[in-house]
Amino acid sequence: MITTRRFTHHAAKSLQPRRRFKQNMPLLIMFVPVIAYFIIFRYFPILGNVIAFKNYNLMDGIWGSPWVGLKYFKALFTQPQTLTIIRNTVTLSLLSIVAGFPFPIIIAILLNEVRAMRFKRIVQTLIYVPHFFSWVIVGGIVVTIFSQQSGIVNKLLELWTGHTTAFLYQEHSWIAIFLGSGIWKEAGWGAIIYLAALTSIDTHLYEAASIDGASKWKQIWHVTLPGIRSTIILMLILSMGTVMEVGFDHVYTLQNAAVSDVSNVISTYIFIVGVQGGQFSLTTAVGLFESLVGFFFVVLANQLARKFDQGLW
Repeated sequence: MITTRRFTHHAAKSLQPRRRFKQNMPLLIMFVPVIAYFIIFRYFPILGNVIAFKNYNLMDGIWGSPWVGLKYFKALFTQPQTLTIIRNTVTLSLLSIVAGFPFPIIIAILLNEVRAMRFKRIVQTLIYVPHFFSWVIVGGIVVTIFSQQSGIVNKLLELWTGHTTAFLYQEHSWIAIFLGSGIWKEAGWGAIIYLAALTSIDTHLYEAASIDGASKWKQIWHVTLPGIRSTIILMLILSMGTVMEVGFDHVYTLQNAAVSDVSNVISTYIFIVGVQGGQFSLTTAVGLFESLVGFFFVVLANQLARKFDQGLW
């Protein structure tokens, strides 16, 4: 009798995965297009990185082109131009992370403290809108504001001081405008994730802190920030993966020859040398190097986060 019960229990237990599979079949079918998308458009193109190890030409194709080994990687680290481009990419990307990362958090906390819902919705809409502008539009807005001949800022400077400044043609001011335009465009949209994280904080914690005499700033420091710490670390880890990525549209719409020493980055280099110049193997090597460095920074950031029990994996 005991053996029969054990057999029945074992059989029922073995049938559970099948039942779950049948119950979840509609969800799995819905998930098939997502899997297909990532396989076709994300993973399958990775095979194209083999171009970095070949002397690629259109006639022979990817697999028919002759192997050259690490030739283009050696060229990557011996050409002064490519080293400057890598330096510019890392510099602009790190500055964007350092300068731009806190703004979505600050915006989310400030919006969370607003009690007038009508005002809150209006502000949210206004700060979300720039995300939907293309960089061509944003570039036009920046030129309209900072142009030396007709820019609003220079018109005011001329009234106050009698002279104008070429903001878009000086390296330091160009970098500041580059960082500021990126923050203006994306900070509001990035705050959505933190606003969602703030809803998970127990409101009783604020009440307890208030009873203990904590001011609003102390409540933010001791309740709000620890409550969204895991989300902050997660977003920081993900942002570290883009250390070697500076958006092509962002740079291309703002750069000019006067600031080329600081504005030439990997994305513009790939466009000019790879697409326009036809040096596909060299630019593929640059792109592969960019991806490997981004992967390294993601792993490094995750290892540091694990020391605080907040790792992504």
